[in-house]
Amino acid sequence: MKIVFVDYSEIYYRGIAKRAVPEKLNGKFIQIRNNATEYLIFSPKEFTPYHTNIVEWFCLERGVKGSYDRTGKRFNVHDPKWIVVGGGKFEINTAEKSIRLFDNSMAYGRFDSKGLKGKILSIDSLSDYSVRIE
Repeated sequence: MKIVFVDYSEIYYRGIAKRAVPEKLNGKFIQIRNNATEYLIFSPKEFTPYHTNIVEWFCLERGVKGSYDRTGKRFNVHDPKWIVVGGGKFEINTAEKSIRLFDNSMAYGRFDSKGLKGKILSIDSLSDYSVRIE
């Protein structure tokens, strides 16, 4: 399976907050699959406070149709080829080259940790990081 890493840190810090991306990042992440591709989407908590915001942003960027449920707590993807696997929280320390993944999404459930460390290490920009999954 092909792994695509999407990180909204640059968009938020440089584009919106107009400041440098900090060495220590934390926020939420979502796993989304489409056919033979898995997307790991990381976003600072200041940019997308809820997992559903990450899914909405990701879908808008790619022209994937979806909408919020009646409660407004979950963005549902309308294309059955796109599956939101789950989500959690992350901490990344770029100075120490470490990633910690933990917790779950209230809207989408826990991320799929099976093989996740290897998937992350297969991403060129993260291949020399230590990965801790709790």
